[in-house]
Amino acid sequence: MMGFGSTVPEHTARETQKASKNPVTDLNLKVCHAEDVLTNLNAFRKSRLFTDIVLRIDGREFHCHRATLSASSVYFRTMFSTGLQESQQDTVDIKGISADTMDCVIDYMYGGRWNIREDNVQSLLEASDLFQISSLQQGCIEFLETQLDPCNCLGFLSFANLFSIQALSEKSKRFLLERFSDVIQHEEFLQLSKDDLCDQLSSDFLAVTKEETVFEAVMHWVRHDVPNRKHALKELLERVRIPLLDQIYFVEKVETDELIMSTKECLSLLQEARRYHIFGNEIKSPRTRPRKFTNVAEVIVVVGGCDKKGYTMLPYTQKYNPGTGEWTQLAKIPDYSKSEFAVCALKNDIFLSGGNLYSNDVWMYNSHLNTWVRVAPLNKGRWRHRMVTLQGQVQCYDPVKDDWTLTAITPFTQRCISAVTLKDMIYITGGLMENMYKYNPVDDCWTMMGSTSGPLENCGLTVCNGMIYILGGKDNMAEGTDKVLCIDSTSDKLTHVSTMPQCASYHGCVTIHQRVRR
Repeated sequence: MMGFGSTVPEHTARETQKASKNPVTDLNLKVCHAEDVLTNLNAFRKSRLFTDIVLRIDGREFHCHRATLSASSVYFRTMFSTGLQESQQDTVDIKGISADTMDCVIDYMYGGRWNIREDNVQSLLEASDLFQISSLQQGCIEFLETQLDPCNCLGFLSFANLFSIQALSEKSKRFLLERFSDVIQHEEFLQLSKDDLCDQLSSDFLAVTKEETVFEAVMHWVRHDVPNRKHALKELLERVRIPLLDQIYFVEKVETDELIMSTKECLSLLQEARRYHIFGNEIKSPRTRPRKFTNVAEVIVVVGGCDKKGYTMLPYTQKYNPGTGEWTQLAKIPDYSKSEFAVCALKNDIFLSGGNLYSNDVWMYNSHLNTWVRVAPLNKGRWRHRMVTLQGQVQCYDPVKDDWTLTAITPFTQRCISAVTLKDMIYITGGLMENMYKYNPVDDCWTMMGSTSGPLENCGLTVCNGMIYILGGKDNMAEGTDKVLCIDSTSDKLTHVSTMPQCASYHGCVTIHQRVRR
């Protein structure tokens, strides 16, 4: 036995000191101490020992400690510490929640544990919002996220928006987009507001394999209450990619639909789809752009061109999918080694004409069969020309009137430039310019946009998925580059998004739709 005059052995003292400095041990000790304190306080509450406040809800009384309530809740901390009337009262009436919910909340504040279930999670979330108990609110949110289902995600989304719960709102929206085909099978979908439905239909990330699913969902929603919903039909159909519906389906299901045909405002949408079926990619609108998860994607096709030094003609045809970042080799142009030719897309096929030494050759790439076919030649050989399929105006030819007119003078004088149209604007880059320019045909004016970080003569320029892409081109050293740049026309932000399989200039560059495997 050790007497009062004894000393602790030195090694034992060192071990004790070492243990006390172990952070894990210290944390465990603190947790145990905190649990002991809460356990004792809860016992005091149940035996009404040291309690100094009574909460009264629906006739039931809860004897509590002001300090414990204030430690867990901003609501009670404010009530008891800012001179409010309740701070002087022994009994406080609580409105807006049930006694059973208050019982669960108090158990949490005194024990740090919750009993969240499907039948009480909503009331607990409302109470945690009222009492400003952030940890309990977070627990309810995490529980709800695990319960998301096609039959309830719309209700969760509405609930999250009502209480400004951003995390749950975003997760519910993402779930709705990802499981749209399942969600529309449930009653909740029919109760969705028109504005919320429009919001979902507008998303490129609506996970459907075919646009017919979206069309049928819209018609199902409208037919659920035709007298009150028919007026919203055009606004909803504007968000359906009608031109991308299967042509036979369009003829048999859409053009013959009595509700659509009796709504005159919708007829322009049908006309757009018909023109798309005739002219293909020449018709561009938000409705002609495939969604990310359908089995059709917009892809960029790069045709031929010159190598880095400009000495060798490239026979390659290559496909770039901006959605996946993948490059794929397509059929090579047979017995073809020309540059400075013209290319354009027509009805999802690609036409190539002319080339150096004034060739009159014309080739067509059949995107469905992945093969090149020689077609009727030009009447006269051409070189360094351009070829478009356009029924509108550019500098400025009107195919209806068959005449040319002059427009505003360009703020540049360059050769070897490239141009595309997007949202009724014309975008031009290339040559020795270090900036892109935008032309507004309505105002007949030019605007200088962001820098391309150097000249890109004879680059490829195309629009894909609503963005402008610049591929390759000669840099300020007169060498071909392999950069793929993307420009967001709404912000003028330029991003380097990919690298071509090889450097190229004088190449053709077009966008087509192609079926992809998911």
